[in-house]
Amino acid sequence: MYSKFFRIAGMQSDAYEFLMQSRFFSSVSAEGKLSLLMALKHRHLQAGEHLIRQGEPGDCLYLIQNGTCSVVVERDDGMVPITVLGREDIVGEMALLTGEERNAHVYAQTEADVWQLDKKSFEELSVRDPEIRHFLTDIVTSRFSRSPVIAERTIGKYVVNEMLGQGGWSFVYKGVHATLNMPVAVKMLKHTMAMEPEFMETFLQEARIIANLNHENIVKVYDIEQIYRTVFIVMEYLEGVSLQQVLQETPRLSLSETLRIVLQVCHGLAYAHASGIVHGDIKPGNIFITTDEVAKIVDFGLACPAGAEAAGLRGTPSYISPEQIRMVPADARSDIYSLGIMTYRLLTGELPFQSGELSDLLKQHLDAPVPDPRRLVPDLPQELVQFIFRATAKNPENRYRNLSEVCAALQPVWQHVGEKPAGGASRHCMTGLFLFYRDDQHEVVKRLVKEFTEELNKIGVRHHESEYDDV
Repeated sequence: MYSKFFRIAGMQSDAYEFLMQSRFFSSVSAEGKLSLLMALKHRHLQAGEHLIRQGEPGDCLYLIQNGTCSVVVERDDGMVPITVLGREDIVGEMALLTGEERNAHVYAQTEADVWQLDKKSFEELSVRDPEIRHFLTDIVTSRFSRSPVIAERTIGKYVVNEMLGQGGWSFVYKGVHATLNMPVAVKMLKHTMAMEPEFMETFLQEARIIANLNHENIVKVYDIEQIYRTVFIVMEYLEGVSLQQVLQETPRLSLSETLRIVLQVCHGLAYAHASGIVHGDIKPGNIFITTDEVAKIVDFGLACPAGAEAAGLRGTPSYISPEQIRMVPADARSDIYSLGIMTYRLLTGELPFQSGELSDLLKQHLDAPVPDPRRLVPDLPQELVQFIFRATAKNPENRYRNLSEVCAALQPVWQHVGEKPAGGASRHCMTGLFLFYRDDQHEVVKRLVKEFTEELNKIGVRHHESEYDDV
């Protein structure tokens, strides 16, 4: 299809091959490639010819096919050479990202062939074919991977350093606060979603609420920046690994390790739900385990994996609740369902529902009961088995109503296991209590203290008592 088009257009085959293999076209659909190619205009430059003039409005970008171009900044003390660009480099991309004035001169250092894409044509194409917006994402990620000498890598008060990873909707970078030198994680939303007005309105409303969440089991959001025609979420930088990475090394966790993690997630979710925020995608990949063993929930309102996008779902198919499959708005009980599925996975090393077909997997969530985890782990406590069954009930009305009920169900099991309290880093606290009473009240006070001590012992609190006379 493409070769026929280019023969008609009179384009040389080497130009066709170059454009088709360019890394900036790699994530664009076949139809999007054709639309982009038809919008490109060829320019042949003689050595020394001006391509971009500093200070002019930016209305197009250029993709270099052959030859080299010099980037020079004009300052009060003269012209300052910045860099030399060559084959497959893009110059002038800020025209599509910000529309700012050109911040440098660009000359053809040798004879050069470049391809021009103007902003107006790109805008029209991206409305007709949203897949073309991947082109913008590729431009930004390429910009961040280039030397900071030749590319702006600042996001508000933060400077991007290196890519940490990517997901269905976003790329994650390690960055630093430019003034405080504080490390941060910077999540960039891909342009396919960032350029949808309706989505962005809802997303930003939720993001502002999430930025106000302050809990040790929820990753802290510091800032939200809108630049380069997308959104950047600036978060605390965490040292450690995701729970998904833990499971790759240890497919099945111990009872105590599972409870320690799940209860911490419960605490974080309870806090978020009290603030009116539902996560919608609880799974091991969205739980981060820090080096001091604190479980932190990440990606509130941000997660949507590739497997769910095609079906229009928000959530991960292996952990998604029945009501989310039915496109019913998620609530706290939806997170509880996913938490129950995740608990099953941590304890048994397997997912309760498995299939190579997405439709079959979703049907199991809708209709099939969760298998008894004791078929894989026979010695599981009955209370924990009952938690899994109730949390994963098909009808939300039959689940726990809130995370307080979940904690109440799991805490006794945790106390029986007898390890350190769940909820964050292992810390010990001490509280002093002084009772002042008359001598004739001694026996009553002694009885009350004994009852109090017994209750403390049930939750693992140690008690030390000393008596003083004549005070």
